Amino acid sequence: MDIEDGTPAQRADITRMLGAARGGDRGALDNVLATLYQELHSMARRQLAGQHGHTLDATALVHEAYLKLIGRREAQFDDRAHFFAYAASAMRSVVVDYARQRLAQKRGGDLHRVTDLPEDLEGGVRLDEETLGLDTALTRLAEVDQRLAQVVELRYFGGLSELEIAGLLDRSERSIRRDWQKARMFLLASLKDD
Repeated sequence: MDIEDGTPAQRADITRMLGAARGGDRGALDNVLATLYQELHSMARRQLAGQHGHTLDATALVHEAYLKLIGRREAQFDDRAHFFAYAASAMRSVVVDYARQRLAQKRGGDLHRVTDLPEDLEGGVRLDEETLGLDTALTRLAEVDQRLAQVVELRYFGGLSELEIAGLLDRSERSIRRDWQKARMFLLASLKDD
Protein backbone atom coordinates (compact mmCIF):
# COMPACT_ATOMS: atom_id res chain seq x y z
CA MET A 1 0.00 0.00 0.00
CA ASP A 2 1.39 3.39 -0.96
CA ILE A 3 1.26 6.22 1.55
CA GLU A 4 -1.57 8.10 -0.11
CA ASP A 5 -3.35 4.95 -1.27
CA GLY A 6 -5.54 2.46 0.49
CA THR A 7 -9.21 1.76 0.11
CA PRO A 8 -11.66 4.07 1.84
CA ALA A 9 -12.35 1.23 4.30
CA GLN A 10 -8.63 0.89 5.10
CA ARG A 11 -8.26 4.64 5.56
CA ALA A 12 -11.38 4.70 7.76
CA ASP A 13 -10.04 1.80 9.83
CA ILE A 14 -6.73 3.57 10.34
CA THR A 15 -8.56 6.79 11.23
CA ARG A 16 -10.66 4.85 13.78
CA MET A 17 -7.53 3.28 15.29
CA LEU A 18 -5.81 6.68 15.40
CA GLY A 19 -8.85 8.06 17.26
CA ALA A 20 -8.62 5.24 19.79
CA ALA A 21 -4.88 5.83 20.16
CA ARG A 22 -5.57 9.52 20.76
CA GLY A 23 -7.91 8.42 23.54
CA GLY A 24 -5.05 6.59 25.24
CA ASP A 25 -5.47 3.10 23.75
CA ARG A 26 -1.84 1.96 23.34
CA GLY A 27 -3.02 -1.23 21.60
CA ALA A 28 -4.69 0.88 18.89
CA LEU A 29 -1.41 2.74 18.28
CA ASP A 30 0.39 -0.59 18.06
CA ASN A 31 -2.19 -1.74 15.48
CA VAL A 32 -1.67 1.44 13.43
CA LEU A 33 2.08 0.94 13.50
CA ALA A 34 1.73 -2.72 12.52
CA THR A 35 -0.61 -1.76 9.67
CA LEU A 36 1.65 1.01 8.41
CA TYR A 37 4.98 -0.67 9.22
CA GLN A 38 5.88 -1.36 5.58
CA GLU A 39 5.26 2.28 4.68
CA LEU A 40 7.39 3.45 7.61
CA HIS A 41 10.12 0.99 6.65
CA SER A 42 10.05 2.27 3.05
CA MET A 43 10.37 5.84 4.34
CA ALA A 44 13.36 4.83 6.47
CA ARG A 45 14.99 2.87 3.65
CA ARG A 46 14.72 5.85 1.27
CA GLN A 47 16.06 8.15 3.94
CA LEU A 48 19.13 6.00 4.60
CA ALA A 49 19.82 5.13 0.96
CA GLY A 50 23.52 5.05 0.19
CA GLN A 51 24.58 5.00 3.84
CA HIS A 52 26.96 2.12 4.40
CA GLY A 53 29.07 1.29 7.41
CA HIS A 54 26.60 2.78 9.89
CA THR A 55 24.88 0.99 12.73
CA LEU A 56 21.64 2.81 11.93
CA ASP A 57 19.67 0.87 9.32
CA ALA A 58 16.06 1.18 8.16
CA THR A 59 14.73 -1.33 10.70
CA ALA A 60 16.57 0.33 13.59
CA LEU A 61 15.34 3.74 12.43
CA VAL A 62 11.71 2.58 12.37
CA HIS A 63 12.02 0.98 15.81
CA GLU A 64 13.71 4.04 17.34
CA ALA A 65 11.09 6.31 15.73
CA TYR A 66 8.34 4.06 17.17
CA LEU A 67 9.80 4.49 20.66
CA LYS A 68 9.78 8.25 20.18
CA LEU A 69 6.21 8.16 18.84
CA ILE A 70 4.83 6.25 21.81
CA GLY A 71 6.79 8.44 24.20
CA ARG A 72 5.15 11.67 23.02
CA ARG A 73 2.22 12.35 25.30
CA GLU A 74 1.13 15.37 23.24
CA ALA A 75 1.03 13.39 19.98
CA GLN A 76 -2.26 13.83 18.17
CA PHE A 77 -2.76 11.51 15.23
CA ASP A 78 -6.01 12.81 13.74
CA ASP A 79 -5.41 11.12 10.41
CA ARG A 80 -2.75 9.57 8.20
CA ALA A 81 -1.19 12.95 7.40
CA HIS A 82 -0.71 13.74 11.08
CA PHE A 83 0.63 10.27 11.75
CA PHE A 84 3.20 10.49 8.94
CA ALA A 85 4.16 14.03 9.98
CA TYR A 86 4.89 12.74 13.50
CA ALA A 87 6.71 9.72 12.06
CA ALA A 88 8.91 11.98 9.89
CA SER A 89 9.58 14.18 12.91
CA ALA A 90 10.50 11.14 15.02
CA MET A 91 12.81 9.87 12.26
CA ARG A 92 14.42 13.31 12.05
CA SER A 93 15.05 13.21 15.78
CA VAL A 94 16.62 9.74 15.59
CA VAL A 95 18.87 10.67 12.65
CA VAL A 96 19.98 13.91 14.30
CA ASP A 97 20.74 12.10 17.58
CA TYR A 98 22.71 9.48 15.65
CA ALA A 99 24.71 12.16 13.80
CA ARG A 100 25.46 13.94 17.09
CA GLN A 101 26.73 10.71 18.63
CA ARG A 102 28.96 10.03 15.62
CA LEU A 103 30.43 13.53 15.77
CA ALA A 104 31.01 13.26 19.52
CA GLN A 105 32.95 10.05 18.88
CA LYS A 106 35.11 11.89 16.34
CA ARG A 107 35.95 14.39 19.11
CA GLY A 108 35.98 17.47 16.92
CA GLY A 109 37.10 15.84 13.69
CA ASP A 110 36.76 17.42 10.28
CA LEU A 111 33.69 19.60 10.63
CA HIS A 112 32.80 21.57 7.56
CA ARG A 113 30.18 24.14 6.72
CA VAL A 114 27.04 23.00 4.96
CA THR A 115 26.26 25.13 1.94
CA ASP A 116 23.99 22.92 -0.13
CA LEU A 117 20.68 21.15 0.17
CA PRO A 118 20.31 18.65 -2.66
CA GLU A 119 17.25 18.94 -4.87
CA ASP A 120 17.39 15.21 -5.59
CA LEU A 121 17.15 13.23 -2.37
CA GLU A 122 17.78 9.79 -3.81
CA GLY A 123 21.12 9.56 -2.02
CA GLY A 124 19.37 9.74 1.35
CA VAL A 125 20.18 11.82 4.39
CA ARG A 126 23.85 12.05 5.31
CA LEU A 127 24.56 10.95 8.85
CA ASP A 128 27.08 13.67 9.65
CA GLU A 129 27.43 17.35 10.51
CA GLU A 130 25.37 18.28 7.45
CA THR A 131 22.35 16.73 9.13
CA LEU A 132 23.01 18.79 12.25
CA GLY A 133 23.27 22.00 10.21
CA LEU A 134 20.08 21.17 8.38
CA ASP A 135 18.31 20.40 11.66
CA THR A 136 19.24 23.83 13.04
CA ALA A 137 18.14 25.59 9.83
CA LEU A 138 14.89 23.60 9.78
CA THR A 139 14.15 24.63 13.35
CA ARG A 140 14.57 28.28 12.25
CA LEU A 141 12.26 27.69 9.30
CA ALA A 142 9.59 26.17 11.57
CA GLU A 143 9.64 29.38 13.62
CA VAL A 144 8.90 31.36 10.45
CA ASP A 145 6.58 28.97 8.57
CA GLN A 146 5.52 25.65 10.07
CA ARG A 147 3.89 24.44 6.83
CA LEU A 148 7.11 24.82 4.86
CA ALA A 149 9.06 23.06 7.61
CA GLN A 150 6.58 20.18 7.53
CA VAL A 151 7.07 19.76 3.77
CA VAL A 152 10.86 19.64 4.24
CA GLU A 153 10.56 17.20 7.12
CA LEU A 154 8.29 14.87 5.12
CA ARG A 155 10.44 15.13 2.02
CA TYR A 156 13.93 15.11 3.49
CA PHE A 157 13.59 13.20 6.74
CA GLY A 158 10.55 11.13 5.76
CA GLY A 159 11.86 10.40 2.27
CA LEU A 160 8.51 11.11 0.63
CA SER A 161 8.03 12.41 -2.88
CA GLU A 162 6.17 15.63 -3.65
CA LEU A 163 3.28 13.52 -4.94
CA GLU A 164 3.13 11.49 -1.71
CA ILE A 165 3.26 14.66 0.40
CA ALA A 166 0.50 16.23 -1.68
CA GLY A 167 -1.67 13.15 -1.09
CA LEU A 168 -1.00 13.19 2.65
CA LEU A 169 -1.65 16.91 3.08
CA ASP A 170 -4.56 16.98 0.62
CA ARG A 171 -2.89 19.65 -1.50
CA SER A 172 -1.77 19.81 -5.10
CA GLU A 173 1.61 18.51 -6.12
CA ARG A 174 2.31 21.91 -7.64
CA SER A 175 1.73 23.72 -4.33
CA ILE A 176 4.00 21.21 -2.55
CA ARG A 177 6.68 21.82 -5.19
CA ARG A 178 6.38 25.61 -4.60
CA ASP A 179 6.59 25.08 -0.82
CA TRP A 180 9.67 22.88 -1.28
CA GLN A 181 11.38 25.54 -3.42
CA LYS A 182 10.58 28.32 -0.92
CA ALA A 183 11.76 26.20 1.99
CA ARG A 184 14.91 25.16 0.14
CA MET A 185 15.82 28.81 -0.57
CA PHE A 186 15.29 29.70 3.11
CA LEU A 187 17.34 26.74 4.29
CA LEU A 188 20.19 27.42 1.86
CA ALA A 189 20.36 31.06 2.98
CA SER A 190 20.29 29.96 6.61
CA LEU A 191 23.01 27.35 6.05
CA LYS A 192 25.26 29.90 4.31
CA ASP A 193 24.79 32.41 7.15
CA ASP A 194 26.08 29.93 9.74
